[in-house]
Amino acid sequence: MKPVQSEIQKWMKQNKNFKENYLNVREEVLNDPEISEFLSLNPQLSQKEIDKSLIKLYEYKTQSKQCDKCKSFGQCINMIQGYSPILRTDNDEIHLVYEKCHNRIDYEKQKEQQNLIQSLYMPKDIFNASINSIDIDNQRQPVIHEMLNFLKEAKTSLPEKGLYFFGPFGVGKTYFLGALANELKRIKISSMLIYMPEFVREMKSSIKDDSINEKINYFKKTDVLMLDDIGAETQSAWFRDEILGSILQYRMMENLPVFFTSNYSLEQLEEQLATTNRGGSETVKAGRIIERIKQVAQAVELTGENRRDS
Repeated sequence: MKPVQSEIQKWMKQNKNFKENYLNVREEVLNDPEISEFLSLNPQLSQKEIDKSLIKLYEYKTQSKQCDKCKSFGQCINMIQGYSPILRTDNDEIHLVYEKCHNRIDYEKQKEQQNLIQSLYMPKDIFNASINSIDIDNQRQPVIHEMLNFLKEAKTSLPEKGLYFFGPFGVGKTYFLGALANELKRIKISSMLIYMPEFVREMKSSIKDDSINEKINYFKKTDVLMLDDIGAETQSAWFRDEILGSILQYRMMENLPVFFTSNYSLEQLEEQLATTNRGGSETVKAGRIIERIKQVAQAVELTGENRRDS
């Protein structure tokens, strides 16, 4: 078999137009400022290697470098969407490699941030909550102070304790969770928001498809767990002891924070947890849950007018 290079040269001699086009393209490529600089910085490259790599050099010349010809990730013109070409040498050979461009990195960051807040049955408007939009008065100021302290510490190291917001219906406890989740998102800390009554139903239905252990492990290990409206769920001894108790025990041992909202103080919640749907009063088991809550969260009372009526 004849060498491909010799066959191409023979064909070029027979085709004057192709040869002229080739020489024009070659001159254009080698005179490109970036390619000319690359070759000057690598004087060890032979002319044979440069000619052999002309297609690579041409590809480099025509591609967008770090988005200089692309308006966005979706409008990327490159052969590999979202990747920018780089010329390198290895063993006196020219290599063309690609790395992620600025637009792709920004796109992936946005996508990652969107996934940082996950929820089970939380209202969509909670995801637009912002600390800046919270009305601050004398009743709310202590709560805001505790939230800001948590966020300040979280920028360097995730605090061991979250907050247990308790107070009457409609004072904005759930909104505070949403605002906190959005602030955590900005510093790349993930959170999981769970509406407790639906959480109980979710766990019961998960028994049927054998996904319950997988879900429990996720709730145990997520950076920041947020349990909304604890005490509002139908009391089940099984859920209290096997699910909630297991999750809180793990997070207590691993020093992972939990945030809660409730209409009940911790003393009132203990009474609520002690009375289950099978009757009787299980104060010891309820007390055990309360002690775990105290280990993973600090109680903060939130009072004020019912903002849902305003």
